[in-house]
Amino acid sequence: MSDHRRPGPGSRGPLGMGGPVEKPQDARAARRRLMGLLRPHQGSLTLVFALGLVGSLFSVLGPQLLGHATNLIVDGMKQGRIDFGGLGELLLLLGGLYLVSAVFGWAQQWVTALVAQRVVTDLRTRVHAKLGRLPLRYYDRQPHGDILSRVSNDVDTVATTLQQSLVQVTNAAITLAGTLVMMVWISGLLTLVALVVMPLVLLVVDAVTKRSRRHFADQQKSLGDLTAHVEEMVGGHAEVQAFGREEASIAAFDAVNDRLYQAGWKAQFLSGVMFPLMGLVNNVGYAAVCVVGGVLASGPTGLSVGSIQAFLMYLRQFGFPLAQTAGAANLFQSTLAAAERVFGLLEEPEESPDPVPSRPLDDVEGRLTIENLSFRYEPDRPLLDGLNLSVEPGQVVAIVGATGAGKTTLVNLLMRFYDLDGGRILVDGTDVTAYSRSALRRRFGMVLQDTWLFQGTIRDNLALGKLDATDDEVHAAAVAAHADHFIRTLPDGYQTVLGEDASTLSQGQLQLLTIARALLADPAILILDEATSSVDTRTERALQNAMKTLMKGRTSFVIAHRLSTIRDADTILVMDKGRVVEQGTHDELLALGGTYHALYASQFAGKEI
Repeated sequence: MSDHRRPGPGSRGPLGMGGPVEKPQDARAARRRLMGLLRPHQGSLTLVFALGLVGSLFSVLGPQLLGHATNLIVDGMKQGRIDFGGLGELLLLLGGLYLVSAVFGWAQQWVTALVAQRVVTDLRTRVHAKLGRLPLRYYDRQPHGDILSRVSNDVDTVATTLQQSLVQVTNAAITLAGTLVMMVWISGLLTLVALVVMPLVLLVVDAVTKRSRRHFADQQKSLGDLTAHVEEMVGGHAEVQAFGREEASIAAFDAVNDRLYQAGWKAQFLSGVMFPLMGLVNNVGYAAVCVVGGVLASGPTGLSVGSIQAFLMYLRQFGFPLAQTAGAANLFQSTLAAAERVFGLLEEPEESPDPVPSRPLDDVEGRLTIENLSFRYEPDRPLLDGLNLSVEPGQVVAIVGATGAGKTTLVNLLMRFYDLDGGRILVDGTDVTAYSRSALRRRFGMVLQDTWLFQGTIRDNLALGKLDATDDEVHAAAVAAHADHFIRTLPDGYQTVLGEDASTLSQGQLQLLTIARALLADPAILILDEATSSVDTRTERALQNAMKTLMKGRTSFVIAHRLSTIRDADTILVMDKGRVVEQGTHDELLALGGTYHALYASQFAGKEI
């Protein structure tokens, strides 16, 4: 059963770069939802904090021990004898502290990586499940490349930043607290001097993050546009070359690539400029502490050289987590922009829920009734309006009409790819909304003009509609669809692996495979949308015979442009602008001398009708 999508107003052509307008950013809501993803992992996050606490505290004690070591050397030089034994013990203790700190840091990174990947795995699972619940209308309007970008690029951005930021922010907070305590313990006055620069630090962080947030959002949006364009160009490269639109394609790529470049360098520049600005502010505070510390050291109750050294090391250590926090805050803007796009996808309206409990749909006779059906893609543009139809089991209904008359839309409504705006559709006297969508669609077989095959063996592709099919059943379906011969000429026969686009097969061969797939599924109701339009005349005649066998005893809907293929249909619907303007058999419609007669005459000009 083949995939079918109707391009909507928001779709892009092979060279189109338009897209849906971005919703206003809500960083606070995105931040709240992002934090909500971490709630199920509170135990692991507590362990991350505990490991960071122990590791950071051991690291914080280092400068104090180095200060003691410096005092031993200074005092020893004054006395003419350095206590190398005590100095060695301090250095061994210092090495042990740093080693333990490194071990705890490694353990923290390991646990953080697990938490981050679990969070992102859960997020990917939610996104993938959401894609299955979105209506076809969403895919009509949203560029497929942008959807792929949200699922891959944006989720990966969230994953990377979570793993980095969790450790950085946790360790920075602990290190800041521990360092501040040690600085106050050494000298309260020097601590006040050092903290004078804090308002400047906060101003720098706030100014940079506000400016960078917009650029990171533009970067993620442009990345989605670029992915959409590349995906479309790869899928439609033959059409682009056939119409000589390579230069236009390159120009469109250059335009969106330039937007990505502009947003990217501004975002990365602001992200990178944070550390130099922080360094400048910290150096001002560092210089002030050096001057005041020198004055205090020269006084009668001055600090020791080791204490001043330790304080300066703490001051440097104090500035590093501040810079880390500022960098993480700036990087977090990229995550918020990516998360907002992912959450935007998760908030999209879903298909109306299936009834609970739903009615079973096992033995289907195939009686189908349409009562006063109304449908529109756009609220102010009716497409189908007041359509009525009654089809008895086993009848063949052909649908003809000009492009845009609503033929394919009608069959999409039969399978509930869209919900009706008015009226109802009944299968065996029961409204289709009483059944689950999956149960309903299993009773339909669909062969469309646009073929769709997934990457896998030919056998697996044929068995898509009947996963438990035996090899004999698969072969029988292929024989009936006149596909067995060419399949056996392939290097690995039925085990031949098809690529995603199955470019090694002709369009006619691909169509034969989709027909065989529908035959194997053995559906109660068939939908054939120009199913034989891509095969040659000789194969088409053979397929018509196979189709007659397939359609025997089954309700069938056949959309056809070549009217010669529907002469034997029980009922022919002639559609125009969403309405059935004529209905009857081939002979009856010709006798009317109306729309069908004109269509038929146009295809057989110069021949006797």
